Amino acid sequence: MQSLIRSLALITLLSVIPSTRAAELPAPALTEIQQLLSALENSGCQFNRNGRWYDGADARKHLQRKLDYLQDHMLIQSAEDFIRDGASTSSSSGKAYQVQCKGSAAVSSQEWLSETLKKLRAAATK
Repeated sequence: MQSLIRSLALITLLSVIPSTRAAELPAPALTEIQQLLSALENSGCQFNRNGRWYDGADARKHLQRKLDYLQDHMLIQSAEDFIRDGASTSSSSGKAYQVQCKGSAAVSSQEWLSETLKKLRAAATK
């Protein structure tokens, strides 16, 4: 009987707690993310995921799948959120993604995408 009362109390409590679910990804943020994915795809750079190098087209496909998941679950609100929560590390291994462009050392994808986002925003304000 006590467990039934506790269960009913918990159900009542959960029904009055407001939802903390995030809202949909704002259109300007989605536009920036799509620009980032295009920049990566067309950069000529290589993308390292779990120890294997991929071209820009494959990198974009992979990151698009992660973006779709994050959007479907309303887990991001900005390009920065996407970079941090979807485009920086492997969700399966926890290893950081890397980007390597010709003649340059590999850098974290977080660094590469963040710098690219700054450039995109600067170009948009000109």
